[in-house]
Amino acid sequence: MSSVPTIAYIGLGSNVGDKKANCRKAIDLLAGSGRVIRTSSWYCTEPIGHADQDDFVNAVVEIETGLSAEALLDRCRSIEKELGRVRTTHWGPRTIDLDILLYGAETTETPRLTIPHPLLQDRRFVLVPLCEIAPQAFHPTLRKTAADLLFDLQDRQRVTRCDENGTSP
Repeated sequence: MSSVPTIAYIGLGSNVGDKKANCRKAIDLLAGSGRVIRTSSWYCTEPIGHADQDDFVNAVVEIETGLSAEALLDRCRSIEKELGRVRTTHWGPRTIDLDILLYGAETTETPRLTIPHPLLQDRRFVLVPLCEIAPQAFHPTLRKTAADLLFDLQDRQRVTRCDENGTSP
């Protein structure tokens, strides 16, 4: 445990099974790592990398945690494993994917963990829900807010709010 609570933003995604249920379970399990402050709406997004898979349901969670960034990563990996994630195909189908996007103002680059997430500024499916709950979240290396990153993004990936069944209206 770190001595000072930190605000972290975690991206969630699922495109296997009951996608929203997978994300809800992950959020419930994350609550054991700190206090979940806010959760974005659910967003349906087309896959990247391998187009021949189901659309994803994505969200972002804001959590206040006393865990270090490394310990939070371990917890995220443990939750993924508990919910059936098998790491076989890069950008392939998954029951759940948890990514630490931002961890306070910390910057880290190790073989296991890079914070801020190295692709954050390139991912509409993460920036849209992040901006919904924390448009002023600050990227410490690019020196821009989440809203600025979304505004600058040229990518036109389809990202729409999901209905209660986890599908685009």
